[in-house]
Amino acid sequence: MSHSRKLKSAPVGVVGKVLRILEVLDRAPGGLALKDIAEITSLNKSTAHRFVAHLEGAGYLLRDESKAYMIGPKLVRLGNGASYRTALCRISRPTLNRVWRTTGETVNLAVIDGREALYVDVLESLHVFGLSTQVGMHRPLHGTALGKAILSKMDPATLDETLKGIRFEQNTSKTIANCAQLRKALIQCRVRGYALDDEEALTGARCIGAAIVDAKGKVVAGISVSGPVIRMTRERVPLFARVVCSAAAEISRKLGYDDGTNEARPSMREERPPARISGLRPPPQIVSKDLRTSV
Repeated sequence: MSHSRKLKSAPVGVVGKVLRILEVLDRAPGGLALKDIAEITSLNKSTAHRFVAHLEGAGYLLRDESKAYMIGPKLVRLGNGASYRTALCRISRPTLNRVWRTTGETVNLAVIDGREALYVDVLESLHVFGLSTQVGMHRPLHGTALGKAILSKMDPATLDETLKGIRFEQNTSKTIANCAQLRKALIQCRVRGYALDDEEALTGARCIGAAIVDAKGKVVAGISVSGPVIRMTRERVPLFARVVCSAAAEISRKLGYDDGTNEARPSMREERPPARISGLRPPPQIVSKDLRTSV
């Protein structure tokens, strides 16, 4: 009997079953419930559960709020950059939605692309006067709050290399003008735990950003909330910062990051909306742009 015939006649083992599950989920970017996975793969439900539970625990699969299983960050890292960005958007979207509902302002998610931030997901404010960012837009890392948050989390060697050749263009009177000012701002970011764009990119606009790290503690992305200074006042900055930092930490944990503490972690659902504090009404619906259709 030939080698090929032996392979064809060999019974499907554990590896084959796992691969069937992964192939099915790869074809379902929105995720699948356990019963659907078992039905499509023709596996016993308890067997399918044992496999997906193990894969989820190892970081190869992720379960969203609806309990649907989908390809996780650890597995996506084995693919190309575009796949990773798509998975990052999918993983982050529930968190971005909660930030959007809590603040009522524009919420941005961006990844590192050379010396620039590439915006991969945006939930726009529905206020008449709000800030708009386009998915696929590139902005200099030093020129945005989330970009500065990303820079503040880089290791010294990577930061030095990234800062080389930066052109400091003056957008407003408050724009960072040189590398010395930028390094001072990054120190402030590390101390505060978040970055602040206080009318540096656009007069009348304020933005608060925080960095997102992966399982190895490497900075991979940033999240920010932006809006006009008349709503995002200096007095409210700590409130917005708390929401943004909590969101960044939540997404980092979804990517496998372990901060080493055993303390109970606050949920974004427990955040008190600024609308209750400031009198603002949360927007009624979500207007979003998704990476998969725009980049």
